[in-house]
Amino acid sequence: MNARKLFDRLGLTACVLLLLSPAVFFILWMLSLSLKNDLQNAAYPPIFIPSPPTIDNFVKVFAQSNFLGYLINSIIVTGGATALALALGIPAGYGLAKLGAKRTALAILIARMTPALAYLIPLYILFRWLGLLGGLTPLVITHLVITLPFVIYVMMSFFEGLPKELDEAAVIDGASKWQIFWMIGLPLARSGVTVAATLSFIFSWNNFVFGIVLAGRASRTLPVAVYNMLSFEETSWGPLAAAGLVVMAPILILTVLLQKQIIAGMTSGAVK
Repeated sequence: MNARKLFDRLGLTACVLLLLSPAVFFILWMLSLSLKNDLQNAAYPPIFIPSPPTIDNFVKVFAQSNFLGYLINSIIVTGGATALALALGIPAGYGLAKLGAKRTALAILIARMTPALAYLIPLYILFRWLGLLGGLTPLVITHLVITLPFVIYVMMSFFEGLPKELDEAAVIDGASKWQIFWMIGLPLARSGVTVAATLSFIFSWNNFVFGIVLAGRASRTLPVAVYNMLSFEETSWGPLAAAGLVVMAPILILTVLLQKQIIAGMTSGAVK
């Protein structure tokens, strides 16, 4: 029995490593590119381990472009869109779950699955008419297209799994609907809020389409800033890889810090 468990564990470990190896390799290769100079990056055969490593590419990224400003823009846009989506989506998800609005949930899911390009032209015309193009406000609002439907749909599934007896007992005790939501529903769905907030943050942080069209030169987000580092004449792989790691770092750190809460939230409905 012990040998079988050991064999199963080794097989599971091998499958996990096989699935993760492409992503890990690409991250390590980006790290290698960012720590080498242009001569080493152009060498053939490729040099994987830099000798000696250098941080000049990271210094160049922040020195030659307003990358710190773009980082602040991304934090403002992503943080604002995530906060608004949670403030609007959690009560909406609770209300729709208690009403049993299955068709509305399907419409929300369709809105989330619709490509962002379908919303881009109407939103561009609207913000141009309002004179808001080139600022951070239209980016925060448009990122709600990504985050809000996702938060509503995720929270609906969590609130639907809560026992109805809790609500009935609270009503007997004289609690209002808002008190039931705030004091019973929301604390019990805390893991769902963590999942919705984390994934909404990731989706908003990585969004490129809205930023490339609606943002101005000073209001670019990090994905747009990295794209603008590409040129037809020459591609500096070292600074480009360094910029990519800067964009990737907050997401990796957030995922590592909240991995237990994310797993617990995504599997909370599996066992009653």
